Order: sequence, then structure tokens, then C-alpha cells
Amino acid sequence: MRIPAWTEDELVLAGALVVRNGWRELRTGDQAVHELSELIRSLPIHGADALAIPGFRSPDSVSRKTTDFMTNHRLYPGKATRCGKPTLLMIEAFTQREAEMLQAAQAIEEAIGSGELHLVPPQHDEVDETGATAIEGRLLVRRALVRERDPKLRAKKIEQVRRQGLPLRCEVCDFDFAHTYGELGDGYIEVHHVTPLHASGTRETRLEDLVCLCANCHRMCHRSRLGESWRTPATLREQMRRPTQRTAHQAASAPVSASKRA
Repeated sequence: MRIPAWTEDELVLAGALVVRNGWRELRTGDQAVHELSELIRSLPIHGADALAIPGFRSPDSVSRKTTDFMTNHRLYPGKATRCGKPTLLMIEAFTQREAEMLQAAQAIEEAIGSGELHLVPPQHDEVDETGATAIEGRLLVRRALVRERDPKLRAKKIEQVRRQGLPLRCEVCDFDFAHTYGELGDGYIEVHHVTPLHASGTRETRLEDLVCLCANCHRMCHRSRLGESWRTPATLREQMRRPTQRTAHQAASAPVSASKRA
């Protein structure tokens, strides 16, 4: 068995280590490298077969990855080491929005340290249909999906909306299940975390953290693309204002929403 490629979660942690070190590589003997090696090997991503491979995420391999981050940064004056596209995309992410990516790394570290992410079961759509995951990593997506699928939390959000006298419809595209499907769609809506994955933290989810979405918009908020984060409802709403995007959504909205229930 070959050593698995680095996942986004692992690259977030490695990138954060390099950034905290002033975009400088760390040698194998550095204590921080050994600690990161142990942390990565503890992530609930790879199975026992991968962990049994000699050299899997060893201090040597972690040190080499920090060298990739340093030498492929646009300001590095020397020759770049060879690395894959995921590493290059992660370097770009840390370069463009350093504070957010450091938050993502901290969120993963804290959730692993507390044991939370070991208790969260894998979700069938934490990885996109193309095999991609959010740039912040699949573990934060997994946590967000589990929270969104809490039936008690969803019921409380629906109750809040109705208590405020507001229509139960998608807060991005205004799709109303009851209006389209009658009694069958009455009371149906999906909920989504409006806060970014890395910012949702380990605190208890508040109703103010959630928005009501149709199935289409919910899927598009979570849909991953290489090098991109998930998108907020506000971002998706702005994207839909483009004529071609709006027309395509309106054409597909009704039939898909009936079947794409999370």
C-alpha cells in the first residue's frame, strides 16, 4: 500500500505551522514537527492500514512538507521543491486569508484535543461528488453536517421562524416547499450554519447561527471546489444575481428540491 496523499486537513495543520514560523521550514528534530506528526496521525481520516506504513506522516515527512510550503511561496527567492496541486492551493489560501486559515487549523487542533472529532461519525457528503473537500478540510465539514442534521435543532429553528410570523422558505432563493408541493411540503425546510466552518468552534450551536435553505441552495453552500471554502448564504445569493446563474437555478429548482433531502 502506498502512502496516501496529504488531505486538506493535514495541509491546513502543516501550513499553519509554517506560517507561525514566519514562512520558514522546520527541521525533523524540531519539537513542533514531532508534535504535528503525532497530531496528524491521530486524525480520524486514515485507517489502520495507512498508519501501519513505515514513514506515514513521520517527522521526516512533515518536515519535507514544511519545506514545500516555504519554497513554493511566491516570495521565496530560491528554487521551489516539487509538490502537488493541493499543497499549492493551500499555500495560496494561507497567503490570501492567513487569519481565517489559522483559525481553521486551531479549530481542528482544539476539536481533536477535546476528542470531539473522534466522536463525530463520517458523513456521506463530507466529500464532494468530484472527490474534493473544502479547503479547510473534511473534518470541519463533517462536524458542521452533523450539527445541521440534529432533528431537535432543526425543529427549534422552524419553531423560531413561525413564532416570528415569517414564511418558512429558503433565505437565499425564496423557494417555498408548501407553496410548490402543497400539504406534502408543509413544514419542510433544511437548516444550514451561516457561520464559516472554522468559526463555528466547539460552542453549542445557537438558532442565530442557522438559516433556512431549500435543498438546492443548501447543497450549493456546501459544494466544494478545489481551493475554495464553502460559501455563505449571502455569497450564494450574490452569485445567483448573475443572470446565467439565476436562470439555471430557476429551471432546476423545483424538481431537484423534492428529492435532495439531507
